[in-house]
Amino acid sequence: MKNVNRLVGLWLLILAMAVGSWGVPVARATADPNEAIRPSETIRLFNGKDLTSFYTWLVDHKHEDPDEVFSVVDRIDGGPAIRISGEHWGGIVTKEEYRDYHLVVEYRWGLATWGKRQDRTKDAGILLHGQGPDGNSTEDFNGPWMRSVEFQIIQGGTGDIILVRGHTENGELVAPRLTATVGDGPKWDPDGTPREFEGGRIDWYGRDPEWNDVLGFRGREDVEHPDGQWNRLEAFAENDSFVYMVNGVIVNKGTRSSLTAGKILVQSEGAEIYFRRIELRPLPPQ
Repeated sequence: MKNVNRLVGLWLLILAMAVGSWGVPVARATADPNEAIRPSETIRLFNGKDLTSFYTWLVDHKHEDPDEVFSVVDRIDGGPAIRISGEHWGGIVTKEEYRDYHLVVEYRWGLATWGKRQDRTKDAGILLHGQGPDGNSTEDFNGPWMRSVEFQIIQGGTGDIILVRGHTENGELVAPRLTATVGDGPKWDPDGTPREFEGGRIDWYGRDPEWNDVLGFRGREDVEHPDGQWNRLEAFAENDSFVYMVNGVIVNKGTRSSLTAGKILVQSEGAEIYFRRIELRPLPPQ
């Protein structure tokens, strides 16, 4: 009888582990471009109702969201939107991996700011081609991000490319690589000198050299609309290249990326922000 009870207990333990694994998405150590989804029609990651396409990730809370950092509001400026409070750092992460797409996002800032960023520029972003376990931006896998290429959203710096470092499962720190033509700064310049980056940031072409991390900062050439207005971001991710657009203006480009596929993470980073459109479209014909 003891042996039977032991076997039953073991079976229940295995079953519990399996059920737990079904409920929590697990990020693979690397994204296989051959398995990633290439959109053949528009994929609406935000369906206007809920966060079905995503799971949540927050520092310390992991896949739990006790303070409702992420929610869907029924009506803001006439329609539904995802609200990200910004209270805790992390993001909503796509359950699937994608490649070769035209990302279209519409967002606007809210009013709330939090913690150490309460009096600093409103900050968020969208991580593209996210790879590795959740939270791998820190060695203990409790970081807010994963290894990726970021489309920066920050007052005065929307359109920057940030190469987000991350750790492999064996603890190795890996930095994404990308080549961009840059001038001073380094700032993207279509007529600049090609330079390979390993980690770090490539500023959008109009980033104000006097940029200051203070709440409400606006640069002289900003193409992001003022607070309270909706903005449209577009990212063309094709093979190993990226093109970033803000409100119809090309603001940054990169090529020879070491990352070509992966998940998409929409950041919570200390500022309230709303998203009314997040969708992937097929790349336009050449």
